[in-house]
Amino acid sequence: MNKHYDVVIVGGAVIGSAVAYFLAANPDFDGSVLIVERDPTFRTASTSLSGSAIRTQFSNPVNVRIGLFGVSFIKAFAETMEVDGDKPDLGFHEGGYLFLANTPEGVQTLRENHEVQVACGADVALMGPDELKAAFPHLNVDDLTLGSYGRSNEGWFSNTGLMDGFRAKARSLGADFVADEVVAIGREGGKVTTVTLKSGAVVEAGTIVNASGPRAALTAKMAGLDVPIEPRKRTMFVFDAANSPEGTATVNGGRLPLMIDPTGVFCRPEGRYFLCGAAPVDDPAVPFDDFEPRYEEFEDIIWPALATRSTAFEAIKVINQWAGHYDFNVLDHNLIVGRHPEVHNFIYANGFSGHGLQQSPAAGRAVSELITYGEFRAIDLSEVGYERVIENRPFLEKAVI
Repeated sequence: MNKHYDVVIVGGAVIGSAVAYFLAANPDFDGSVLIVERDPTFRTASTSLSGSAIRTQFSNPVNVRIGLFGVSFIKAFAETMEVDGDKPDLGFHEGGYLFLANTPEGVQTLRENHEVQVACGADVALMGPDELKAAFPHLNVDDLTLGSYGRSNEGWFSNTGLMDGFRAKARSLGADFVADEVVAIGREGGKVTTVTLKSGAVVEAGTIVNASGPRAALTAKMAGLDVPIEPRKRTMFVFDAANSPEGTATVNGGRLPLMIDPTGVFCRPEGRYFLCGAAPVDDPAVPFDDFEPRYEEFEDIIWPALATRSTAFEAIKVINQWAGHYDFNVLDHNLIVGRHPEVHNFIYANGFSGHGLQQSPAAGRAVSELITYGEFRAIDLSEVGYERVIENRPFLEKAVI
């Protein structure tokens, strides 16, 4: 580790590693990069505990374009991230997403979202009840009015594979990683200058990138700044179905998509099992070390919704569960990517609110462009900059799970 780096990234999970990769891989960037990660096991990182999926079905064009780039990057990941002959396979399962609606408001949202998605180039189809039943025979469609199905460029993949691939490639291109914790950030007026590590080392920094996930507010506070991010707990359940409907679809080779029920409960295949979850009824901020699953959510929220939606989900058994944290953006549940308007060399890459894994390729590229060129180039992320936080101007997204 050197005494000075042009860029110091606080947080080494998927967002921080993506930023490091895109900087190191950019021939127009000739600076030095350091990632500081407090827990190199990533045991409780949001990346490691996520649902590991990606979609293009959003309501805002920016998020749709972020998803489209993300899936194209994931499909080419093995070749792009090759290091010494090792090509990391993310096991991308292109199963699609299926949003279901059973109210006039829900139908209107799906139709409006569809117009945006198609205009951006997403491969999405609207289906009425008869079409839904024909495509996915296991579903109870009696109460449904409309569905939105991603025919391609949506699915799930290896979460840690993405993070590890970014990190290995960034290292091979010259980025430095250190297992340590940032405990202080030096600042002189409108400029951050140093990071102090728990080990006692002080590192000079030309630019600091906040990629601290649920701890983003702690990192910002060290620089005398704020960001409306807090940890919110989400519990994931894996269950076995006595009469699995996987393979019964008449589309996509029989594979079932990730289904989002009108109740908000979601479910997707996970090998021979299924992965599911739901937003809790009460959703407070939680302590940073609280990873105790909310076991009651399965019986109280998830199983009743799934059993109502399909008789195939009446007889199911939980075989695993875990809880992870969203880096929840209290303002609008959307990413914050950009410079602080007064402390220009402090850059946010925070607040992904459950979408960090899938949005990491676009976010990493955007931050690297901002550092290298002083502007966004591939996708203009100005709308999701920090300025909207100061102005209390939410960036609205209607397709939040």
